[in-house]
Amino acid sequence: MKKLFTYINTEVLVKAGRLNLFNISLRVLAGILISKFIAVYIGPQGMALVGNLRNFMAALQTIAISGLYKGVVKFVNRFKEDAVALTKTLSTVFYFGFFSSIFLAFVCYYNANVINNFLFASNYNYVYIIETLAIVLPLYALNMFTFSIMNGFSKHKYLLLINSLGQILGLLVTLILIYQENIDGALLAIVISPALNLLITIVGIAFRRSLMSSIKITQVSFSILNKLSPYMLVALVSAVAMPIVMIIIRNHLISETGIKSAGYWTAMTRVSDYYLMFFNSLMALYILPRFSEINSKSGFRKEVFSFYKTIMPVFLVLLLVIYLSRSLIVNVLFTEDFRSVENLFGYQILGDVARVFSMVIVYQFLAKKMFSHFVIMEVFLFVIMYISSVYLIDEFGLKGAVMGHCLSYFMYFGIILLLFSSSLFGVLDEGGLKDDEVSNNE
Repeated sequence: MKKLFTYINTEVLVKAGRLNLFNISLRVLAGILISKFIAVYIGPQGMALVGNLRNFMAALQTIAISGLYKGVVKFVNRFKEDAVALTKTLSTVFYFGFFSSIFLAFVCYYNANVINNFLFASNYNYVYIIETLAIVLPLYALNMFTFSIMNGFSKHKYLLLINSLGQILGLLVTLILIYQENIDGALLAIVISPALNLLITIVGIAFRRSLMSSIKITQVSFSILNKLSPYMLVALVSAVAMPIVMIIIRNHLISETGIKSAGYWTAMTRVSDYYLMFFNSLMALYILPRFSEINSKSGFRKEVFSFYKTIMPVFLVLLLVIYLSRSLIVNVLFTEDFRSVENLFGYQILGDVARVFSMVIVYQFLAKKMFSHFVIMEVFLFVIMYISSVYLIDEFGLKGAVMGHCLSYFMYFGIILLLFSSSLFGVLDEGGLKDDEVSNNE
């Protein structure tokens, strides 16, 4: 037990603090307050509509920046001392992102009716929300572009301050709009809140004004774009496909069991997002860099099982506490109208356990730049989640949605174990044993 707490203190909490733990906590707190306001002023029906718009926004924002965020951060950090390469990178990303976001904005604006029918069904008319989204979309792309540059230059304190201010501003605007305009206010807040982070752009440009002169259309490089393409593919597949699948499942719930049931499922997924937020950040902070350093099967096996033996017990205890406190959680986060959400915790938590267990291993794909493997597995997950959720909803109603989530991630975890069976359970070669002996001697 002492070893476990030493590990957490030296490896987890310190590193998580570097990842701006305060900002993550602020996001969770803001999400809890917004969920409460939606539950009180709008109810389950509004929760379902808000869920669809949130998912659509998540996909659209990733497409607007062409999935370039992580690639830009990595390339700016690599080329920040090379003026020529940096100029080509910034120019390529800026113009590619600018034109793609403008094109996407026009597509959304002139197809607002079609999008409205897909998200809200024909009996809800929120076309003006979609049109507003189209107008502010380029501002979001510009914000993320500037944010990625600052991140690439490792200006973490500035990013933390600006992001925190943006979170607080967005929270205040959202709560006011929900209080005054109910469902219309909630939907409008989802659309305009990211644009309020224009502060990020203003401060970023002011801090790096010299970089603006480096952005020239004549410096656009297709070779840079080609190098960024794997990051774009991974981001677009993982960040776009899942929200779209969520929308389709929610729409199926609405048609089969009613909009209230869809609202209960959305509430459950939001609770799941809250407790997974810190863990996801920890994974990106610790597991990905650690796997990048490991070049042997023995090292990979040792790191995976070390994580399972130290962090996972803490995570499992946390989930057990959440399950046992589900009645209190529903009371705090929502209202009595959401009491049905209590029945969804079991399968959702089981699915999240399998999800986390598999994520620890799947990060090896990203660490070793096995992008095609990652994409194939993500597509498999989305397909099986859609098929299983629709089938189980038809058989079991609302509970079928979380049953589909659970089944999908257990199947996903099973496939991952098969793919990495030799690394995790096979006989190590002599080189692998030597690596272990060296690490033990150290």
